[in-house]
Amino acid sequence: MIYFLCLILFSIGLYCVLRKRNLIKIIIGLGIMEYAVNLFFILVGYRLEGRSPIFAKEKIILSMVDPIPQALVLTAIVIGLAVTALIVAIAIRIYERYGTFDITQIRKLKG
Repeated sequence: MIYFLCLILFSIGLYCVLRKRNLIKIIIGLGIMEYAVNLFFILVGYRLEGRSPIFAKEKIILSMVDPIPQALVLTAIVIGLAVTALIVAIAIRIYERYGTFDITQIRKLKG
């Protein structure tokens, strides 16, 4: 059930990216999609009543949360933040040049 909610969240972000014409709304859609994928990865590594992935010499932990998805999500958050900052900077430069965020009104970029 919870995986289905991740799919719905991803679908909302995908709808924003594909159907909206405003650059800011497209950027927000990309952020929603990123958070949906990060949530899915965290849920894959989750175990009910799981303990933190810290080993102790005295006792054996049988139900431990998988640390690999946590590390991947931390890396993905940092990379996603850098990509979002780059996209926002590009959107600001486009706005300065064309005076609009509407992608239908922006002329073709010249190289």
